Amino acid sequence: MVLPIVHYNDPLLRKKGVPVATHDAALRRLADNMVDTMHEAAGIGLAAQQIGQALLLCVVDLRDTEAEFDWVLDGAHPPLEIIMPMVITNPVVAAVPEPATKYEEGCLSFPGIRGEVMRPDEITVKYQDEQGTPHVLHCNGLFARCIQHEADHINGVLFIDRMDKSVLAVIDPELKALKKATRAAARKET
Repeated sequence: MVLPIVHYNDPLLRKKGVPVATHDAALRRLADNMVDTMHEAAGIGLAAQQIGQALLLCVVDLRDTEAEFDWVLDGAHPPLEIIMPMVITNPVVAAVPEPATKYEEGCLSFPGIRGEVMRPDEITVKYQDEQGTPHVLHCNGLFARCIQHEADHINGVLFIDRMDKSVLAVIDPELKALKKATRAAARKET
């Protein structure tokens, strides 16, 4: 089921998620709905805050990207078709500080708004899947960037928080327009 996506200026996007304590059928349904929502919006990642839930939960699917990246999951290199879409709960991300690269990012909570963000190119993330099974993933490139973006989201950090001031200045008019539209939509709902 496709869920509505929360847009910028909604306070929920700034709320740190609570740890996922129960990996049950309800969590799996929520994760499935998040995957449906992400695919419908043509995204590669989606955090629980973006669909109105303050949880340490996100989903990622990079199967349709053309970017080059590498990964090792639990000491093996399984095909993307087997591990994607990936459900990530309670992630702990450790970045390899060098090299870091600038790359243009977008976000489903900021429709049509993009900007360059500097992030480490390589990470290790410890997490649990939708069943509660622990995993260790080491990845780089777009895979690492996507997980960092979503891990930020579930901790109340937005990609605009990581942009240089010069990049923010360029997209400021779009951000102001989105804030105004989000406020207007919230007034209509009440």
